[in-house]
Amino acid sequence: MGASTGRITLWGVEVFVATAEETSISAAARRLGTSAATVSQQLSNLEGGIGTTLLNRSERPVTLTPAGEMFLRRANAILNEADQARAELAMADLSRLTRFRLGMIEDLDADVTPHLLTQMSVTLKNCQFLLETGASVRLLDLLETRALDVVVAADVGATAPWMEVHPLLEEPFVVAAPKGSVSGDPARALRRMPLIQYTTRHYMGRLIAAHLARQNLTLSHRFELDSYHAIMAMVAAGAGWTILTPLGWRHAQRFRTQVEVIALPFAPLTRRIALTARRDVLGEMPAQIAAELRLLLQSMIVDPAVAELPWLENDLRVEQGG
Repeated sequence: MGASTGRITLWGVEVFVATAEETSISAAARRLGTSAATVSQQLSNLEGGIGTTLLNRSERPVTLTPAGEMFLRRANAILNEADQARAELAMADLSRLTRFRLGMIEDLDADVTPHLLTQMSVTLKNCQFLLETGASVRLLDLLETRALDVVVAADVGATAPWMEVHPLLEEPFVVAAPKGSVSGDPARALRRMPLIQYTTRHYMGRLIAAHLARQNLTLSHRFELDSYHAIMAMVAAGAGWTILTPLGWRHAQRFRTQVEVIALPFAPLTRRIALTARRDVLGEMPAQIAAELRLLLQSMIVDPAVAELPWLENDLRVEQGG
């Protein structure tokens, strides 16, 4: 049966927004976890219901018509209201929440994340949990496009009125070098070894590279990797040294006995981890999750790291919410 004139579905609106933002029907289908044929059909139904063409689907990339540009503003407002309505109903009785989509940087996926999800599952008994791990910028992009509900990621300097941000952790960047290789003058010793660089395709790698440039430090490097395990394995094997954070160091535990960790022997550099959600959508839930995470970070990350490396005490710390 064809779509009735004037009938607009929430699913159709969501499909339209995804297609407009991705500028591709196939990309919108991947984002929504459906087929390109379904996306095309929903777009046809929506345009039939509204009575006008919203997208130039024959163009590559797909573009908005003037009517589509006008409707996109309303569509985003519709989806925001729907998200808020769902959240308000769920918050009235947490047992009714049926889906929770969490984005988490890989630094926390082996220890803190399982404990957090286990705790949440006790309260949210009928909820299905979806976990997405990845780079901070990508996770924040998924949050912006409503593909995730809450993200725990590095502060990348992104700010927007729709964001609700809860600080969690501040940590310094440190040096990891082969055991016994940095005796005497650490800075001089490091200059004699190649730097194994965290990839500049990710925000953290670009942050480190920019910091070194500001210090006028030109360090030889032959390797640029995006895996803590691979980087630490090479450091442990004596192939060079690296700059990472205590979270990254703890993430690759199997190599820690073969690696020496010291403070950065030049100007300090820090990063912050925060929980970000869409403002006024999940009620008090983001603040409650942030409070749980602070307790987990203190007991599972900060306390053990400081016990092993006491010089981290004043620089590695859980940040309290406002």
